[in-house]
Amino acid sequence: MATSVNPLQAAGSVQLLKGQKALVTGANSGIGLATAVALGRAGADVVVNYVAGADEAEKVVAQIKEFGVRAYAHEADVSNEEQVVGMVARMVEEFGTIDVMVANAGLQRDAHVTEMSLAEWQKVIDVNLTGQFLCAREAAKEFMRRGVVEEVSRSAGKIICMSSVHQIIPWSGHVNYASSKGGVGMLMQTLAQELAPHRIRVNAIAPGAIRTPINRDAWSTPEAEADLIRLIPYRRVGDPEDIANAVVAVASDLLDYMVGTTLYVDGGMTLFPGFATGG
Repeated sequence: MATSVNPLQAAGSVQLLKGQKALVTGANSGIGLATAVALGRAGADVVVNYVAGADEAEKVVAQIKEFGVRAYAHEADVSNEEQVVGMVARMVEEFGTIDVMVANAGLQRDAHVTEMSLAEWQKVIDVNLTGQFLCAREAAKEFMRRGVVEEVSRSAGKIICMSSVHQIIPWSGHVNYASSKGGVGMLMQTLAQELAPHRIRVNAIAPGAIRTPINRDAWSTPEAEADLIRLIPYRRVGDPEDIANAVVAVASDLLDYMVGTTLYVDGGMTLFPGFATGG
């Protein structure tokens, strides 16, 4: 299925984040890759975080640099406190500060609850939830130290938590993943409440079904895609760029008054389409 034209890419000259510094975790594939590129296109200097796949990360860096901004790749496991602290410290040293933290890195370790090991549960919680806490905490420290720089942005900084429609939709066979995303929702709201008085904006984006490597089996064949589309009122599977464009908008001053909100980018999946005909 052909993808639609990316409206922000088509605009070409639109640079909503000119001069800002952004860090995207898990940025060498899928949603993270598209987000890192979109932020660069919007004028931001970008740190491309990855935990594995250095070659892919360097390709993303090269693509971002084509927009005339700075970028580099940084290997770090977001569930490791020391590595997250070091990653943000390096960014402040190299770019001078950070304006946008996109806590995107995530993974799945799927199993029926009676067959799920503690290690499978803990790994998903560590990366998907604790990793977002660590990244948000370190970014908030720098935002509070620097404060608002009006010529750059109306806010002192933006934290964007990558959640999922499974923040509110239970998902049998994925109890660790759904629990982690439910936790991300409350993490984001609590951070937003605490940090808003410092002019720090914290929000979340909740993708629905997106064509990424993490869920390839769900859309890689016509039969699988047809089954998936039955869950999507808008009748198409999303592309990573759909999420990336949302990130750029939320990070920009266009949505400066948006605080503590989860933006669902899901083609209507959270409308529970099975109930359209009475359930």
